[in-house]
Amino acid sequence: MKAKELRKKTDKERAKLLLEKRKKLKDFHFSGATSRPKNTKEAVNLRKDIARIKTIAKEYEK
Repeated sequence: MKAKELRKKTDKERAKLLLEKRKKLKDFHFSGATSRPKNTKEAVNLRKDIARIKTIAKEYEK
């Protein structure tokens, strides 16, 4: 998800999206323990999305 798209969302939408991304990342790590994941870049993309959301949230706090 791009930063422009995240800036258009409300605080509640960003918080909900952050929770969803964190849950997906947790599920990805647990599924990786039992079987090999098909998309190995998914974890990297999820972490980057989480960082983008948190960064934009900090911008709006100031």
